[in-house]
Amino acid sequence: MSRIGRKPIPIPAGVEVKIDNLTVTVKGPKGQLTRTFPEGVTVAVKDGQIVVGRVSDDRRHKAFHGLTRALLANMVEGVTKGFEKKLEIEGVGYKAELQGKDLVLWVGYSHPVRIQPLPGISFVVDKGGREITVQGIDKELVGEMAARIRRVRPPEPYKGKGIRYVGEQIRRKQGKAGKIGKGGKK
Repeated sequence: MSRIGRKPIPIPAGVEVKIDNLTVTVKGPKGQLTRTFPEGVTVAVKDGQIVVGRVSDDRRHKAFHGLTRALLANMVEGVTKGFEKKLEIEGVGYKAELQGKDLVLWVGYSHPVRIQPLPGISFVVDKGGREITVQGIDKELVGEMAARIRRVRPPEPYKGKGIRYVGEQIRRKQGKAGKIGKGGKK
């Protein structure tokens, strides 16, 4: 049996879980999330915990067992605490700012890049315009939105300019070496 799949998910106070066939709705202080799970996985609420099981030991059912449990745990955590991803902007003249709910990036193009948030996502920009925080209750959407922002100007390996996740290590390249020696001009 799946090690992750068999762990029960505790339901915190203030969180309501509703199961209708394969559709699970989790409602909490930050909002509500709904997800439909594949056939072969059973979801039940017992003793204030969500328990995930599977119908058989078929390869597909085994694969979805742990996945379903992880997705449910993320739903419960999202409606209680929420998720966030932080990005930092590196480069001379590069900055970000909020205009209403939209994020506007100045990252070396001839025009500013405007990014509209997906439903349920919000942006926070620090005072210097160098750090962007993407917040929301759906972990998948938060990660997708952060990836879209990073894709506008990924960090380049020579000077390190661009948008990167906080703590991300960029492998730097040395660049051109001077052509001195063996008959070359100085």
